Amino acid sequence: MDTATPAVTVALHDGTSVIASSGQVDARRHGELLLPAVDRVLAEAGTELDAVTGLVVGVGPGPYTGLRVGLVTAATFGSALSVPVHGLCTLDGLAYAAGLEGPFAVATDARRKEVYWARYEDARTRSGEPAVDRPADIAEALAGLPVVGAGAVLYPDAFPDPRGPEHVAAGALAALAAERLAAGQELLEPQPLYLRRPDAQVPKNYKVVTPT
Repeated sequence: MDTATPAVTVALHDGTSVIASSGQVDARRHGELLLPAVDRVLAEAGTELDAVTGLVVGVGPGPYTGLRVGLVTAATFGSALSVPVHGLCTLDGLAYAAGLEGPFAVATDARRKEVYWARYEDARTRSGEPAVDRPADIAEALAGLPVVGAGAVLYPDAFPDPRGPEHVAAGALAALAAERLAAGQELLEPQPLYLRRPDAQVPKNYKVVTPT
């Protein structure tokens, strides 16, 4: 599952292929949409939650509120089912789904007129760590490269060669995770990759009122 972008996406994978999936794009309703999506995917596959033997969750980068919905849900399921929970960079899932051969970049909407982005040598190989920047500040560094994701669509002046998909799909995350696990590679811990502080913060001059 992944809730790091406006897409709320869930998939069930049997180790070989995706057998059911769901995706809805709504940046404000991650908490409302995720559990019904899980139920829908399980029903489509004709199975129950207790048949799940492992979970993969997108760790971002992404906005704080949406991202934590998927991470908390995955952790809860993992604890209830006593199964492992693996993390995977959301940008890696987009790169994998794009399937491009040569160098390219992935960019998602980070709000505040910024993008979360990373550069890739191919669909499976990221070069460097994800970052958050203003599109104009990285346009020269990515000049001539295709850019996958909604960030490229939002800022065409900085990224003139946008490619799909715009949003991550859980099926791609699951397939990439299954491939890496089969190869004996370790996946990430299911911890959020925020890259910056949350939008919501306690006011600096917050006045504490105590009873007398």
